Amino acid sequence: MTIIDIATSFSTGKFNLTYDFIAPEAEWEIVGESLFSGREQIIANCEKVCSYFNTVTTNFKVANILVDGDKVVINGTAEFFKNDQLISFISACDFYQFSEQKQLVKITSYCITRNYLG
Repeated sequence: MTIIDIATSFSTGKFNLTYDFIAPEAEWEIVGESLFSGREQIIANCEKVCSYFNTVTTNFKVANILVDGDKVVINGTAEFFKNDQLISFISACDFYQFSEQKQLVKITSYCITRNYLG
């Protein structure tokens, strides 16, 4: 996988495809919400998110992908449906930094969520 493939997979919720590319000392910051330090914490959070994804229908759309050397930036949207009803819409921008060995070392996520149900 290229760094673009890894970043795109992560941004679109296909986390399991990225696990082998997460460095042991990696950090994932969801700005204003959480900081996950180390591969194990990142994977644990990914698994938690995947559990939620299994309860809804998702529609991810990638708007832009920018690459500069060992950095990839992806912005896009995610729609979440339950019983064919839109329950949440997220606009997101993820910044990825990779090592020379194509390992994810830092992820910074900015997410703006709009909920449609109580």
